[in-house]
Amino acid sequence: MSRSETVWIVDDDRSIRWVLEKALQQEGMTTQSFDSADGVMSRLARQTPDVIISDIRMPGASGLDLLARIREQHPRLPVIIMTAHSDLDSAVASYQGGAFEYLPKPFDVDEAVSLVKRANQHAQEQQGLEVAPILTRTPEIIGEAPAMQEVFRAIGRLSHSNITVLINGESGTGKELVAHALHRHSPRAASPFIALNMAAIPKDLMESELFGHEKGAFTGAANLRRGRFEQADGGTLFLDEIGDMPAETQTRLLRVLADGEFYRVGGHTPVKVDVRIIAATHQNLETLVHAGKFREDLFHRLNVIRIHIPRLSDRREDIPTLAKHFLSRAAQELAVEPKLLKSETEEYLKNLPWPGNVRQLENTCRWITVMASGREVHISDLPPELLSLPQDSAPVTNWEQALRQWADQALARGQSSLLDSAVPSFERIMIETALKHTAGRRRDAAVLLGWGRNTLTRKIKELGMKVDGGEEDESEES
Repeated sequence: MSRSETVWIVDDDRSIRWVLEKALQQEGMTTQSFDSADGVMSRLARQTPDVIISDIRMPGASGLDLLARIREQHPRLPVIIMTAHSDLDSAVASYQGGAFEYLPKPFDVDEAVSLVKRANQHAQEQQGLEVAPILTRTPEIIGEAPAMQEVFRAIGRLSHSNITVLINGESGTGKELVAHALHRHSPRAASPFIALNMAAIPKDLMESELFGHEKGAFTGAANLRRGRFEQADGGTLFLDEIGDMPAETQTRLLRVLADGEFYRVGGHTPVKVDVRIIAATHQNLETLVHAGKFREDLFHRLNVIRIHIPRLSDRREDIPTLAKHFLSRAAQELAVEPKLLKSETEEYLKNLPWPGNVRQLENTCRWITVMASGREVHISDLPPELLSLPQDSAPVTNWEQALRQWADQALARGQSSLLDSAVPSFERIMIETALKHTAGRRRDAAVLLGWGRNTLTRKIKELGMKVDGGEEDESEES
């Protein structure tokens, strides 16, 4: 930075203010701290910083109140919103309120410093941006795991956009829920959201479903029928399981995406539509393209922005919260008192494989609501199929015991300074595994590890690791 930038830190937690002050000052920035948004609002009348980083929930005015005031009076002042309430509601509200970035707690200090630097650079590069209106906020997706925070960020960033989105995720992970959220938090929110599952429609009826048909187009077509594209005009069309779409329908879909018009089955007059496409699949479309089962040009049309929905087994920390939500909802549906999971039951559920993902957990909670005898749910109250899982199908949970045995054996051999060898080995394994899961993308791997990208890069260098694609990943980020 060419001069000493001024950063204001707003948080009622003194320890958070102190940590950020020290980290930013080490980077040559001038800091000023406030324990409430009210103090910032009065100071803004006399002075303007380069960047503000603020908590979202504080006594008095909230971070969102502060954000709204700043957008009115200082629209080009970048604001980073911090929150310990890592839900979609907070993420979308932050982005729609005009926040530069959303930073869930606990955060990596290096990542926070990097965000402040980017915010300042962005303010210098982007001038005269229009202030977008704040839309109504609706909480609908639950998740505090790092992987879900990335989903929330994506929905927030896309909230002012009509861009095409491709959602990837296993069956039962909640792809349609994410599609609904993308629509609800978009400029098309007041227009129709139409969903169509490609796998649930016979191939010979798919074109009629999508594009409609004229009267007399085929046997049984007694009347003109508007297809899903026409029904979604002005809104969003969600095409679930797009990988199951037949080749001939792929060709017609590609033409609609390119031209914005189509012909009904049996029709001769073009029908113009304005539709945003959100597609989803549990399959690997790249593999289908290579196998000649999916058009490459259509894939690139759909793959403008991709959102990956994690498996439930990759976000185990969310299971207790999800279960509580599903139990409460099932109780409301049945007009009964909600069941309460014992702590050991929560822990047991967290360690199950969940091949059916969130949908399986939701169905389990419905079963518990009906079948469990008491209000408190013990492990023995769970469905029989969850109690009789083969040992080898359960996730590995005894790594701590294995580590304990290794330490006992090493100390018995007279070995010392165990942490000097154990910690680097542990970090190396975690980094290698995270990079494997993200195809070498450091930023995504850092999210999985709960680090900032700068921290991950530093660790890789410290450990002397050679990572393929790392330099390319860094260049893309810069």
